[in-house]
Amino acid sequence: MPAQPFPLDAALASKLTDARLQTHHAAQFAAAIGISYVPPQFDDSHTNLGWISELGALTSHMVASERPFHLGVRVADLTLLLVGEEFAVADSLPLHGRTIAAAAEWIRSHVTARGADASRFTLDKHYSIPMHAVAHGTAFDTGNRAAFDQLSRWFASASEILNGVRESHDGKTVRCWPHHFDIATVLDVGAGATIGIGMEPGDTYYDEPYYYAIKHPQPASPPGVMLAGKGHWHEHEWIGAVLSGSNVNAADQRGQIQSFINSAIASY
Repeated sequence: MPAQPFPLDAALASKLTDARLQTHHAAQFAAAIGISYVPPQFDDSHTNLGWISELGALTSHMVASERPFHLGVRVADLTLLLVGEEFAVADSLPLHGRTIAAAAEWIRSHVTARGADASRFTLDKHYSIPMHAVAHGTAFDTGNRAAFDQLSRWFASASEILNGVRESHDGKTVRCWPHHFDIATVLDVGAGATIGIGMEPGDTYYDEPYYYAIKHPQPASPPGVMLAGKGHWHEHEWIGAVLSGSNVNAADQRGQIQSFINSAIASY
């Protein structure tokens, strides 16, 4: 199920909270594969996820078992994917109507079949994520399919655009980080400074998807320039360039987002 990156529905951007929270919890299954089977890395990169456009899924690193595999979460319908080499789907489990415990048992049975030790699989993690009822035994509910489709488009568009930024600026590999749930690349701009460019599907600062560009170390104040593409400067607790999802409403959405990112990079 290839995920379509555009169009994004600006009117729905602020109505994706439940779909985003459920998907954030579902993504922890894939992150758990990294925690359970991938050698730990100092920067936690063993837990991060890739976006596979052909599958419309956030996917773990490969596990080097007898039969190597990834675990993915297809966002548009919240389905777990057992993925073999060359991203061939070997099996799938729709999460709708199922609990976290039921999905974990499915995963354990399948990692065993792939030659991995199921006793090593754990959902314990060293970070916290926003709460949702699914964490307390409520079944996943994908009844609002328009919301999940839009969330999938946000990730698909971000993967496309951020990979373009990475290629143009020799940035780091685009990955989704399961704690904050943003998908991002990092640009080295010299003198020990970096710019993180990414898409956050929503958080305590903006209850909607948004693109951001944040320089580290943080500047003392926002650069005194206007941002393109209806972007603005965020100043509460951190300083960075932001383009809110509800403002991504140009006829050429891809061009609007790219203009915003280009202007943010240039402003730093």
